[in-house]
Amino acid sequence: MNNLTTKQLDLAISSDGATDNKALAANELWQQVYEIISTAPVFDLHTHLYAPQFGELNLFGIDELLNYHYLIAELFRFSTLTPEEFWRLEKTKQSDLIWQTLFVENTPLSEATRGVIAVLSTLGLNTRAEDLREAREFFAAQKPEDYLEKVLKISRVNDIVMTNDPLDESEIKVWNGDKKIDSRFHAALRLDRLLNGWAETVPLMNKQNYDVSANLDERAIQETRRFLDDWISKMKPLYLGVSLPDDFVYPEKSARGKLINEAILPTCKAHGISLALMIGVRRRVNPALKLAGDGLGRADVSVVSRICAENPDVKFLVTFLSRENQHELCVVARKFANLMPFGCWWFLNNASIISEITRERFELLGTSFIPQHSDARILDQLIYKWNHSRRLIADALFESYQGLLEDGRIVTKKEIQRDAEKLFSGNFRNWVGLE
Repeated sequence: MNNLTTKQLDLAISSDGATDNKALAANELWQQVYEIISTAPVFDLHTHLYAPQFGELNLFGIDELLNYHYLIAELFRFSTLTPEEFWRLEKTKQSDLIWQTLFVENTPLSEATRGVIAVLSTLGLNTRAEDLREAREFFAAQKPEDYLEKVLKISRVNDIVMTNDPLDESEIKVWNGDKKIDSRFHAALRLDRLLNGWAETVPLMNKQNYDVSANLDERAIQETRRFLDDWISKMKPLYLGVSLPDDFVYPEKSARGKLINEAILPTCKAHGISLALMIGVRRRVNPALKLAGDGLGRADVSVVSRICAENPDVKFLVTFLSRENQHELCVVARKFANLMPFGCWWFLNNASIISEITRERFELLGTSFIPQHSDARILDQLIYKWNHSRRLIADALFESYQGLLEDGRIVTKKEIQRDAEKLFSGNFRNWVGLE
């Protein structure tokens, strides 16, 4: 916290919402904000996690943590090993190499490496270990169901939104099976393959008995609508979502543009379901790194203005991958009530950038946004991603309250609690129509 002036120390807030002469000085206000934010239940609106019922898709443990694509990309900043040599290694050997290179031979200063340190420290494991023996023994002893409860309790995450691909064989088996999926895990119907690779999607939909073709005629559009209707009925997703390249335009004369206008948007209207647009990905900038080889580009935010203006009865959740797009997104959100900015996605998930974006959003949007999602791919990541994000959001919120105090308005404990509930769960729950 910054040094406080005498004026700031004299300003007070009421701790119980009533007119109260008991004052909290600004440093006590910070403590109040931090305590409320650190215990606020989270509705994590975008992850790549899976409920235990999805079996091997439910990832946790040290070898999964270390084989995260952020760390794989970072490995090659230091290692002379080629990507081809790395991919030939068994997963445990890959983990050993990443640990030795990034945590033993080098200081783990990046957000991704610090995240691993935070997880190990929270679980009582040695963060300076020379090898992974202790960590592997610990995770091997965990029962998946019990470990899930432990992680959710530590991270204070109550609800998780998965990323569910209706064209993925391993997921289809679960959805078509008789297992009851943990109610804390909610579906999001992912559209990436359908919108960004229609030619490859056609045979996959044909296999599910949907009569679609590469030329996207009227019959194909009708069948795509039927496909979406059926999967919405099966998954009950909270939203439809897609990641899009930085050169995405709207409208566009392409298979993707036709599908968006004639299948996706009408489906959203018919079901009253939101569409999440995650814009700015450049796939396979370095193909040798596989998933770790994706990059980003600055996108045209005006596409969001147009799609919101032309579809006022559809709600859009929107995030951009480029830091340079964030201010314009805030300005557009001020103009369209059917637009909800959310999260600091992927390459933006770094302390300095989260701080900047969150402050900018408070200044332009008040509390009418969703500050963060974890984007976690491994269950353990919930521990560090939310711990780090809470601190940064608390700092930004305190700074806003401090400014409000300087301008002559007291802030009550009830107001802080109300704001925390909105930011970490309420705004999203209201947006997608949950009670």
